[in-house]
Amino acid sequence: MLTSLPPGLILILGAALLLFGGRTIRAVFTLALPLLALFAIWQVPGDMVSALPFLDYVIEPVRADSLGRLFATIFAIMAFGGGLFALNQDRTVELVAGFVYAGSAIGVAMAGDLFTAFVFWEIMAVASTMVIWSAATTAAYRASIRYLIIHLLGGVVLMTGIVAHVADTGSLAFGAMEADSFGTWMILAGFLLNAGAPPLSAWLPDAYPEASWSGTVFLSAFTTKTAVYVLMRGFPGTEILIYIGIFMVFYGIVYALLENDMRRILAYSIVNQVGFMVTGIGIGTEMSLNGAAAHAFTHIIYKALLLMSAGAVLYMTGKRKCTDLGGLFQSMPLTALCGTIGALAISSFPWTSGFVSKSMISQGAADEHMAIIWFLLTAASAGVFLHAGIKFPWFVFFQKDSGMRPPDPPWNMRLAMILFAAACIGIGLWPQFLYDLLPYPVQYAPYTAAHVINMLQLLLFAGLAFFVLLPMMKRTLTITLDFDWFYRVFGYVIVDRLTDAIVQFNKSASVWTRRNLDTIVAGVFRHHGPQGILARTWPTGSTVLWVAVLLAIYLLLYYA
Repeated sequence: MLTSLPPGLILILGAALLLFGGRTIRAVFTLALPLLALFAIWQVPGDMVSALPFLDYVIEPVRADSLGRLFATIFAIMAFGGGLFALNQDRTVELVAGFVYAGSAIGVAMAGDLFTAFVFWEIMAVASTMVIWSAATTAAYRASIRYLIIHLLGGVVLMTGIVAHVADTGSLAFGAMEADSFGTWMILAGFLLNAGAPPLSAWLPDAYPEASWSGTVFLSAFTTKTAVYVLMRGFPGTEILIYIGIFMVFYGIVYALLENDMRRILAYSIVNQVGFMVTGIGIGTEMSLNGAAAHAFTHIIYKALLLMSAGAVLYMTGKRKCTDLGGLFQSMPLTALCGTIGALAISSFPWTSGFVSKSMISQGAADEHMAIIWFLLTAASAGVFLHAGIKFPWFVFFQKDSGMRPPDPPWNMRLAMILFAAACIGIGLWPQFLYDLLPYPVQYAPYTAAHVINMLQLLLFAGLAFFVLLPMMKRTLTITLDFDWFYRVFGYVIVDRLTDAIVQFNKSASVWTRRNLDTIVAGVFRHHGPQGILARTWPTGSTVLWVAVLLAIYLLLYYA
């Protein structure tokens, strides 16, 4: 009976325990709950489906297949790593919200029906908003409101699609769908919004960097990767996802190269990396789907590692702009080393986790003879090395000395970074561990001479281009405009102008109405008032005469 309950409930309900006791008890629960959830995930029998009646339908709160178990596993691991990193976070509400957030993501990953997935999906939206709120700054509050509006919009779109789809099919089952009806198109749109797909992708770099030094680590892992999971579950092989994914890949690169804020660089990089996964889902072969799933797994680890290193810098210096940082490797060597390992992993450097996962997506494109897509993905890999593999560690740790000499962060933050850095290298050296978890049998060998040499050449020349163009990439105190400008600035101006126009129109209409109403009242009073012609006393003979005239006119009209 216990295995029929969603394992994510361990984190969702257990999060309340973090509110009680002192720092030591809270630390025990913070580390124990994710491990307990991970244990529960692997206790659910393979291919198990728990079915319950719900109104006239059947819901499946737990479905344990290889795809759902893979994502649930990495979500639990991420909850442990994020909790370890945030042990010395004074705001307990952030840890509570972070664990509810992680538990909801696990709930989506193991849901067998659309209703259950939607319930956990919406809990994720609220919990992630609370993670941003917990930073307790004005910028975080404003960003969280924009974030919540976008995700509530996405929830409405998704619910509309689910209702329409259930009306068409009569079933709540969550499986592969064709984007050929209003309902499935709306479901696809709702999924893509959480993935950070255009045009509403600016919510991610707008909101994530405004969270606390530890909150951003939680935010990086769950929303977008849960969206990758549901896209894999619901729309594998949908061709439009290829082009959406390619757009996301280059969109993330361009904006990350323009950024000066180290955490906004990494936030745009999330959009870029999710673009690779979405492209793999659109290709839809077993190779590319395995690649998308593997890349989601490895991305959660190395992106968390990168944001942990950025969070450690923010925690120790209070600075987040690249123009304010530099030379920190001298006093924060462990943070610099771990950040560099994460940068190499995201760049798919051989012997790191990114190398054994991202290349499967490119191989899927090659197997399907998609030459243009393969070249674009290859070029994008060089772009990733530019903005995340070199730019982030160079400007934060190695560029001109900022003069600051902060030490490495506290032990728990160092340990979290070491564990995730070890995972990046371990998966890169022994990828079979990851391949055994993937939804389809893996017939792929990443470490061929040609593949290793080609990737090293690509990264070498991308690095050379970075340093040759370094004077052009010097960071300045500027901001970048994204699509959200249309509803944050331009939309506000339009609404303000429309409001002024409506108020002015209302005033003019009121004046015109009052003036014309006075004229009408005066005319009525003139004819029907005490002195009006229609109010006078008429002789009886005149009245009879007018009645006879009107009757004659009526008879003529009747017989005519």
